[in-house]
Amino acid sequence: MPFEIALSGISAAMADLNTTANNIANVNTTGFKRSRAEFANLFAVTPYGLASNAVGSGVRVAKVAQQFGQGNVNFTDNNLDMALSGQGFFTLSRGGQTIYSRAGDFGVDKDGYVVDPQGDKLQVFPPTAATSGVGATNGGFDTGRLADLRLDTSDAAPSATTSVAVGVNLPASATPPTTTPFDPTNSATYNNTTSVTTYDSLGVQHTTSFYYVKSATANTWDMYTYTDGTAVSGPDQLVYDTSGALTTPAGGTLTLPAYTPTDGAAAMTMKLDLSGSTQYSSAFSVNTLTQDGYTTGQLSGVSVGKDGSVTANYTNGQTKALGQVALTNFADPQGLQQIGDNAWAETYESGQPLRGAAGTSSFGQIQAGALEASNVDLTQELVNMITAQRDFQANAQVISTSDQVTQSIINIRG
Repeated sequence: MPFEIALSGISAAMADLNTTANNIANVNTTGFKRSRAEFANLFAVTPYGLASNAVGSGVRVAKVAQQFGQGNVNFTDNNLDMALSGQGFFTLSRGGQTIYSRAGDFGVDKDGYVVDPQGDKLQVFPPTAATSGVGATNGGFDTGRLADLRLDTSDAAPSATTSVAVGVNLPASATPPTTTPFDPTNSATYNNTTSVTTYDSLGVQHTTSFYYVKSATANTWDMYTYTDGTAVSGPDQLVYDTSGALTTPAGGTLTLPAYTPTDGAAAMTMKLDLSGSTQYSSAFSVNTLTQDGYTTGQLSGVSVGKDGSVTANYTNGQTKALGQVALTNFADPQGLQQIGDNAWAETYESGQPLRGAAGTSSFGQIQAGALEASNVDLTQELVNMITAQRDFQANAQVISTSDQVTQSIINIRG
């Protein structure tokens, strides 16, 4: 009997040592979660119960329990690296099977999909129609379904200028030019000028210039608009009240006649917002000069927010929502099955997957450009290793002592 009990102790010590060895081996594995060997004592039970002086039958490994404590967050220089701070798992697709991981060392494969080192595709909540277009600012994400995260490397389509905001101060003390008529090539025929870059439907840049000519009528100016040297509108009358505020055109807006570019683009029809224009005693100044068009853009980078929203950034200053990283949690994460390569699979014991976005409900936040390190405490594991070694030696000593006792009994019988 002592032999069997001691053998169970040796087996338990070896299981403890193996668990410790596995933890130590993965001390530098991204997103690794350490395990702990848990034991239970054995009793031989008969149909009549146990006697009050019954001796146990040894020990068994009850469970090798995973410990999902937070690992340190280490920053990297890769925007697609993601670290989870708090509860939850990244959701991945491996050949159609949904798996889960805490390792956020992601990259891009040849087809533009965001994948982990094993080629598993990162799952996201896809953007809604209102969010998916370049430059879209409203809408959200469809949290009812999952999609592979894919970086779109195609060019972002241009957008023609439709609105220009011009906020200038025209000097109240200015005098009408003595040289007439107005000629944009002769600076003596106008008082001030400014220009803005505009875009047609093909994304081609054009220069739209505004020329200001002081009228002989008090508080009145004539404005001429030219695009690429071609007259578009003018003279358009700007009238200010005695406080320097614009009164004409009504509402401060002016719709220009269409300008047709020579590159085959659609005609450009622009509305001028002049409400920010004033006539004060100070010198001519440009306070506002903006327009809403943009040229073709190329993908310049990807950014990931704390809520897991993935945004593509383009060289034309526009952005496009690509999706929101889908996180998954379980009622009992310790019930997940380890399948290797820093991944887990759902089991009956883990419970049903609960999905959501970072920063909501019980889900942690995502830190882009960082990785979660292993939660193995090397000092603790070395102490556990010594303890397991002592346990092994003690049980081995029990076998040695039992052997001596048995030999003594044999010698007595001899």
